[in-house]
Amino acid sequence: MITSPRLKTTPIILALCSVAACASLPGESPTSASTAGAQDNGSAPDQASIEEMMAAAADFTQPGPEHEFLGMLVGDYEVTAQVTLMGPDAPRTAGHAEIRWLVEGRFIQNTWSGELMGMQGLNIVFTGYDRLKKSFVWTGLGDFDTAMNRAEGDLTPDGSALIMYGTLDEYLTGEHDKMVKYVQRYRGETDDDGRLTSIDGITLEVHDLAMGETGTKVMEFVYTRTR
Repeated sequence: MITSPRLKTTPIILALCSVAACASLPGESPTSASTAGAQDNGSAPDQASIEEMMAAAADFTQPGPEHEFLGMLVGDYEVTAQVTLMGPDAPRTAGHAEIRWLVEGRFIQNTWSGELMGMQGLNIVFTGYDRLKKSFVWTGLGDFDTAMNRAEGDLTPDGSALIMYGTLDEYLTGEHDKMVKYVQRYRGETDDDGRLTSIDGITLEVHDLAMGETGTKVMEFVYTRTR
């Protein structure tokens, strides 16, 4: 597990940004420029203004309930993989995944290793929640190719699935920026309102949206928690 200390320079950076935001635009006099929170002579904002901006920024820089949700995914899993594009009778292959905090309370790392299409491989996925974008963000890489793929999306209203959209380059056909949908469906215990309180398993679906409106699922990974 890799943890990262909170950056000590954040207040300095925000203070410098606030100074830049309050500076006069080219061709404007200090009195005509926006100087909210600054002194009459166009100098930097006072301490009270900086503290107010810092308090507002905390809504976007500090972890929230979405990060607590990511924490429920941390654990060890046995994984079966299937290339569903090959049909319902396609063989399922075995693998293992470890989900750990990459940055405690903020980003998780899913490290999967196993067999896929007759090859042994490794895939690593980083997932977080961007409170400014108000979306989950995802980056994946591995040793099946040399690409770094990205996706972004949100939980369904009942919190039972995370749906993300991204693009990838198809090296088998030479296609670039194909639209892909990733769906993570969660299994576990729920409260009286049907909200998940723990996660025992995950089903990850990969959909190739270029195939049409239906029948787009090309791969499926079924995670079962072991710890």
